[in-house]
Amino acid sequence: MTKHAMVRQAVILAGGQGSRLRPYTDTRPKPMIEITGRCIIDHQIEWLSEAGVTDLVVSAGYLHDVLIDHLTSNQQPLRVRTVVEDEPLGRGGGLKYAGKHLPAPNDPWYALNGDIWTRFSLEEMAARHAEQRATATVALARPKIPWGVVDVDEAGKIIDFVEAPPSPYHINAGIYVFGAEIMDLLPDVGDHERTTFPQLARERRLAGFPIEGFWRAIDTVKDIREAGKELEALRAAQGESQPEA
Repeated sequence: MTKHAMVRQAVILAGGQGSRLRPYTDTRPKPMIEITGRCIIDHQIEWLSEAGVTDLVVSAGYLHDVLIDHLTSNQQPLRVRTVVEDEPLGRGGGLKYAGKHLPAPNDPWYALNGDIWTRFSLEEMAARHAEQRATATVALARPKIPWGVVDVDEAGKIIDFVEAPPSPYHINAGIYVFGAEIMDLLPDVGDHERTTFPQLARERRLAGFPIEGFWRAIDTVKDIREAGKELEALRAAQGESQPEA
């Protein structure tokens, strides 16, 4: 990857309440839900660090004192600063508020929703962003349909049953690469998906990066269990790919 494509700073939006995950979130914010005994945000921080990120701003809200204590009491692989939204700003407003605290305002940055469970090459996404000369690049996921589907031939006869196939449509995966100019376009309060992104799309300044691999938003107890299975499968695959001593 070319040097100019490297991204060294990031924001994690970590203020969500996670009401559908109660009672797990009665005493901790959503990004501190554990997958195989480790908080989502710890997995995310490790992933960012492995991609070359050195500075992270965490935007906290709900139970922010619990999150801050967790982040400061554990050794981190990169520099972490936590900022607190005194009142809810929405996702776009939260990104703008946190983005103002990044150490290099003229450089690109990653942004992640704090409840996202995935693994793919952030470096390749940053390279795509640079190649496209985009203002913003959005990771695109095809989540599994929660039901089995029926495959039918041209005559209307059932030929197969497929359990939980990927959706035929891409969705916004909640992971972005932003250029410095995004700060002038994000709302002070509100959702960037309703304001900033449609504007950038009309101007052809918004790029997409399809994810190859698993992706999941942790919204339910089932998501926690499934994420644990995905992590075990990933570790097994990585173990198999290691050369024998």
